[in-house]
Amino acid sequence: MKIAVFGANGPTGRILTAQALGAGHVVTAVTRRPREFPLSAPGLSVVGGDVYTFEDVSAVVEGKDAVLSTLGVPYSRQPITVYSVGTSNIIRAMGNHGVRRLVCVSSSATDITAGPHGGFLFDKVLQPLVTKLLGKTLYEDMRRMESAVAASGLDWTIMRPSGLFETESVTEYKMAVDYIAGTFTSRADLADSMLRQLTSDEFVRKNVAVATFSQKPSLIQLLFREASSKKAAPDSVPEGNRA
Repeated sequence: MKIAVFGANGPTGRILTAQALGAGHVVTAVTRRPREFPLSAPGLSVVGGDVYTFEDVSAVVEGKDAVLSTLGVPYSRQPITVYSVGTSNIIRAMGNHGVRRLVCVSSSATDITAGPHGGFLFDKVLQPLVTKLLGKTLYEDMRRMESAVAASGLDWTIMRPSGLFETESVTEYKMAVDYIAGTFTSRADLADSMLRQLTSDEFVRKNVAVATFSQKPSLIQLLFREASSKKAAPDSVPEGNRA
């Protein structure tokens, strides 16, 4: 399958690209800094592009069978638009070129009313700190993205991981529509769950919670790393539009 990966040079995007190549897909990895992309392989094209520029997005989407988006930026007190604007450009390009399948990454924090995730400390103290203060503008834009995707008419799936962390390989993770009682999601598991959507219609036009249970990071270390991040990820957007 010919797929485009937006946000390919972010931590999840690199894993997703590697997994997609391993599964035999022909991959176009889209990044603002193609020279910094660490992967090279048969079947991989690395393309410089900015999701804020529709012409860049349209050129990549043309001729693809599916589009995967792992767009992501760090927390910020400034307004964030990369999720909503970038994904709106992707949706428009897909409509123009007749590409139907879209899988994109959001977060379980976009709907904290769905159910508890990590006990009293996490749900009543840490999660409100992140969603209402540190990540307020980020999650607001993710919700705008989700609304645009749901209204697109495409064959979409929105992936909602919890606190992202690294594992050496894919684990026996779990998925469920809208909500799952998990606190963390391995990036390898998230990437694998996205690729699974390309060969299944089980979660078409649904929000999918995905969580890892066999391994867990330190909660305090995870939140400190996210909150203290001062530099944007390799595929981030210009100052004033980052999270």
